[in-house]
Amino acid sequence: MSVENKILRRIRGKPVGWVFTPSHFLDQGSYGAVVLALKQICDRGRIRRLARGLYDNPKTHPKLGILTPTAEQIVAAISTKEHTRIQPTGAYAANILGLSTQVPAKIVFLTDGPDKRVIVGNRTIELKNRAPSSMAGAGKISGLAIQALKHIGQKQFTTEHLKQLRRNLSNDQIQQLMKDIPLAPAWIAVVFRKLNEESSGHD
Repeated sequence: MSVENKILRRIRGKPVGWVFTPSHFLDQGSYGAVVLALKQICDRGRIRRLARGLYDNPKTHPKLGILTPTAEQIVAAISTKEHTRIQPTGAYAANILGLSTQVPAKIVFLTDGPDKRVIVGNRTIELKNRAPSSMAGAGKISGLAIQALKHIGQKQFTTEHLKQLRRNLSNDQIQQLMKDIPLAPAWIAVVFRKLNEESSGHD
């Protein structure tokens, strides 16, 4: 079986909308052969090139047409390629947790890998390097919550924000926040404890 057919078989085995890089197929052939095969598949319209070295098997909506992959899908593909950890931050982290309705045009992720900027359509995704020690909560609800609350700030954090978090987080997620309190700044640790108290009150 050709490298191209092996790649197509793997793509078909993934959910529609999967985002990938040549590194996802290096067990199927040399890097050069994989890149060439992806170009040929792309030229025939079977996959879409999102940016240099970044592709997807585009998902189509009956009314909206061809959809753009989420920022998480894009950075997940990059982090798999580079074996790094990633963490949403800023307004985007707050939006994910329902603490803000703002969807920023520039989405920032922290990473223990290299700085990188990826432009997909009208969306800019930036990966900013941080020391591994500051990535301890990456990939967990605690890391997301810490970044979202840092973005809002202690002085701007309100009881309404607290209620929103309580509505959007499960009891298991709140227990995870409690386990990771040592990772949080002091005022955020207080928020986590308040969430846990309210969670216990609802049991």
